[in-house]
Order: sequence, then structure tokens, then C-alpha cells
Amino acid sequence: MIRKFVTKFIGDKNFYRKLLILVFPIIIQQGITSFVSLLDNVMVGRLGTESMSGVAIVNQLLYVFNLAIFGGVSGASIYGAQFFGKGDHDGVRSAFRFKIIFSVVVTIVASMGLTVWKEPLISLFLTESVSGGNIAYTLSEAKDYLRIMMFGMIPFAFSQTYASTLRETGETFSPMAASCIAILLNLLLNYCFIFGNFGMPRLGVVGAALGTIISRYVEALFLIVRTQIYRKKFIFIQKAFRSFYIPLDIVKKIFITGSPLIVNEILWSVGVTVINQSYSTRGLMVVAATNITSTVWNLFSIVMFAMGTAVSIVIGQLLGADRIEEAKDTDNKLLFFTVALHIIIGGIIILAAPYIPQIYNVEPEVKELTTSLLRVAGAALPIHAFAHVTYFTLRSGGKTFITFLFDSIYTWVVPLPIAFFLCRMTGLPIVTIYFCVQFIDGIKVIIGIMLLKSGIWAKRIVAE
Repeated sequence: MIRKFVTKFIGDKNFYRKLLILVFPIIIQQGITSFVSLLDNVMVGRLGTESMSGVAIVNQLLYVFNLAIFGGVSGASIYGAQFFGKGDHDGVRSAFRFKIIFSVVVTIVASMGLTVWKEPLISLFLTESVSGGNIAYTLSEAKDYLRIMMFGMIPFAFSQTYASTLRETGETFSPMAASCIAILLNLLLNYCFIFGNFGMPRLGVVGAALGTIISRYVEALFLIVRTQIYRKKFIFIQKAFRSFYIPLDIVKKIFITGSPLIVNEILWSVGVTVINQSYSTRGLMVVAATNITSTVWNLFSIVMFAMGTAVSIVIGQLLGADRIEEAKDTDNKLLFFTVALHIIIGGIIILAAPYIPQIYNVEPEVKELTTSLLRVAGAALPIHAFAHVTYFTLRSGGKTFITFLFDSIYTWVVPLPIAFFLCRMTGLPIVTIYFCVQFIDGIKVIIGIMLLKSGIWAKRIVAE
């Protein structure tokens, strides 16, 4: 029994060596990104609860745009990884072109929407009656921050396009290097612009936005230039811009397979935004506490995010090479490793929870609430790790409609109504509500186990 379990879920040294080579650059990139995001969060937090809440609200709105880009890029990436797995560089190039066109269109639409409905969208997160802060000042800070951040949408879209395509070809160093350069620059610029250090003007939240968009342009430029320099290695970029022609059959396949994924990312991100908006009805203190919790959670979830990327690359390439049984076996081992590791990481979050909020310049009530929320988040982390890897497994085999049901529809049918109802119709403490929303994903785990065991995801979707 034990030997059978080990054979099914535990890999050999070579397996983990290859996995480490793949995910280590991604973990470094995600780790630095999340750590600098935490430091940025702390710096903005020193401006006060209102400023931090305003920035958090805008970032929640931009989160919808970010995931819309991610959804479109990911839809094409399913084919990019499988094309590369079978050695079809023309196919990878077509997927890359699709990402470029999609990203530009979505950026234009999102920019127009945020320009027209800026104030109404921000105001959804501001509740006068129960808030302990200055609502008008929070709104003003949010509008100032968003006005600058919108200029960073185009470089973000291009960075995602280049980085995802490079990863599909097994190149993880370039995205890691670009991200590291950008986020360290962001940290330095934020330190200068937010507080007026080194002779720079003190710009507050505007300075935070300015530092972010400058670093995004640097990141995009680095990826574009490096890919061109090593064009012999990255074959997909050769002649990629001589035209934007994409074979109609590939466009149809990406749309058919990718559309549910695009809709999924948009609906899921909007669903998460609605959940956070429900939390915000309990006041600015809750907005600040959930913002800190989310930032810290992202830092501790870097391995989970990296494993999701690893699954999409490794399983996608195996399926593209028509090595179906090997893909199933590899996925079992990746899934077990991810969950086991996040039981440990979740315990670390619980132990660190009382100390993390102390680095913020916020009210004692916010610190106390953040501690409680972090403990809940740490306990629920293994559940989310399982669901995360399951999502990428289903996606790697092109089962995007199932991922649509598994991810966004589930969010809108289960946790969202719970958060909406409990926040507005009951007097339950916010920590209790947060606990219910986090742990209801246990249902998702059960569904995921059934889907994985069925093997319906293990399909090759690129033709000979």
C-alpha cells in the first residue's frame, strides 16, 4: 500500500531536480514581486489608512483588467505550449500574434471604461455610515492614483505576452530577470516619489503610481529587446511582426478553446471584486485589513503560483507530445507536492500572523483584525493550493469550458452569495464571514478530485 502510494504521488530525484530548474526562476520572480509589493504596501500605508485604502480599491479594479489580459494570453498559451511540445514554431508564432492583438484591444476597451466610470466604480467600495475614515479623502486619493496607473496598462499587456510565450518555450530566465529589474526599480522609485527622498518631490499615492508605471515600461522594454537579441534561440519571434496573419483554423481553435478561459478570468476577477466590495461595506478599517491580508497572502503563495505555471508548461508539453500516461503520472506528483508544501506554508502564516501587521502604520483595530484574517488565510491555504493546480491541469488539456464552470461559475454561485448575504444581512463579525468564504472552497476540492480522476483533461489538442 505504501509503495503504491509512493509510486503514484512521490517522484524520484530526477523529477524534483527538473521541477526545481523550471520553477526556481518563477519562484524568485514571484517572490521578489510579492515582497516588493509588500514593501510598497507598507510605504503607502505610512501615508495613512485612507491613502492605503484608496490605492487598494484602485488595485482591485485594475485586477479585473490584469486577469482579462491573463485570460486571453492563457487561452493562446494552451496552444503555444502544445505547439512547442511537438516542435511547431509557426504555431507558437501564431499564438504570440494572437496575444498581441488581443492585449491591445482589451487595453483600449478597459482604458475607456475606467475613464468614463472612474468615480462610480471607486465609490462602490466606500460606505459612509459604517466607515471609520475620511471617505472624501479616500476617494480623492484613489482617483489620483488611478489617473497615473492607467498609463501602465499597455506595458503590462506586452510584458504578459512576451513572458508567457518565452515560458512556453522553456525560457524562464528572461521573464525572471525582467521582473526582478522592474520591481527593484519600482521599490527605489516609490521610496523616492512617495516620501520625497533623494531630492525628489513628495508625491504620495501619485508617486507610488508613477514608480509603478516607469518600472512596467522598463520590464516590457527588457523583454522585447532581449527576445530580439536572441532571436535565433527564440524562433517564434523571427518574422513575427512582418505581418499579423494568423491561420484561420488556429484563430478558430484559440477562440473556441480560449473564449471560456477569457470569460472565466473576467468573471472570476469581477466575482472576487464583488466579494471584496461586500467586505468593504463594513468600513475602511476592513478595507485596509483585507488589503494587508491579500498582500501578505500573495507573498506566501509564490510557490503555489509557480506550481500552477509549472503544471501548465510541463503537462501541456507532455500532452502536445502525445505522452498521455506520463502526463497523468506527472500531474499526480505535482499535485501532491504542491498540497503537502502548502500545509507547511499555511502553518508559517498562522505563526507569523501576530507580527506581520506591526510593520504597518495603521490603527490598532486594523492590526488586530489583520492578524485574525491572516490566521484564517493560512489555515485555508492548502485548499486553495489544490484548487489552483487542478485549474491549471484542466486548462493544459484544453478543457477550458470545464475550467470556466470550475472557477468563475463556482465563485459566483457559492462564495460570492455567501459574502454578499452575510455582510449585508447579518451582524456576524467580518472574521467569521471571511472564514466561511475561505473554507467553502472545500466543495471545490471534492469537485476537483472527481474531475482529475476522470482523466477527461488528458487530451492532445494540436493536430499533426
